[in-house]
Amino acid sequence: MTPVTPTIIPASVHVQTQGQGPELVLLHGWGVNGGVFSAVQEALPEYRTHVVDLPGFGLSPPLAGGLDAWVDALVQALPANAIWLGWSLGGLVATQAALRYPSQIKGLVTIASSPCFIAKKEQGWPGIAPAVLSQFGAELGQDLPRTIERFLAIQAMGSATAKADIKQLKDFVLSRPLASPMALTQGLAMLHDIDLRSQIGQIPLPWLRLWGRLDGLVPRGLLPLMPTGEHMSDVVLAKASHAPFISHQEECLQALRAWLTRYHH
Repeated sequence: MTPVTPTIIPASVHVQTQGQGPELVLLHGWGVNGGVFSAVQEALPEYRTHVVDLPGFGLSPPLAGGLDAWVDALVQALPANAIWLGWSLGGLVATQAALRYPSQIKGLVTIASSPCFIAKKEQGWPGIAPAVLSQFGAELGQDLPRTIERFLAIQAMGSATAKADIKQLKDFVLSRPLASPMALTQGLAMLHDIDLRSQIGQIPLPWLRLWGRLDGLVPRGLLPLMPTGEHMSDVVLAKASHAPFISHQEECLQALRAWLTRYHH
């Protein structure tokens, strides 16, 4: 008999809920956990915020499968009619959730995120060089903490407060259990393989896209290549890199609050 590989079903996705008001979901990026949104959550008491640890990150158990499996598990764990905000990889997850469950999600916010993270030179699409992600994948099995630390350093590149940003990100990472190797591998595969460019023009929801002008992972050159519409808004933070909600928290919150006030009351 062929042995059956058991599917890992999460006991539950870890969600930290706080505040009162309209529902707002916060999804972190690769290698970190929901702790990165601690200050954002504290700054938005007028919203009922749900800070998620993605499957296999922080306090959430791993979940077998790809992006759709993650999205399905999150939709089951989170309230309907919420705005979903995702940073980097979390933005890819939130975007796919908006595509799969548009009637259950009220709006979409992506921060320093792309529908296709890998550069496609022949198509004129800017992004991460495939070799960079391959290198992270190869290093994961050798030295997990160091690999994550290197990735955090790349995220802060270009920011005037890079050293402080990296320290803050690292403190958040260490505040909860390190991500499982399985989840990190899944996340890298999503960043490498997922391409939602042909679908995102169909997203019917209000959509705020926040960008860091100095971002080395999600280059500002892709902004003119994104679909536009009355329900889509873009804000570029001039001096921010890949983690604007940490390096330029007030500017980021100001743009977010203005948009939320318009769409979420």
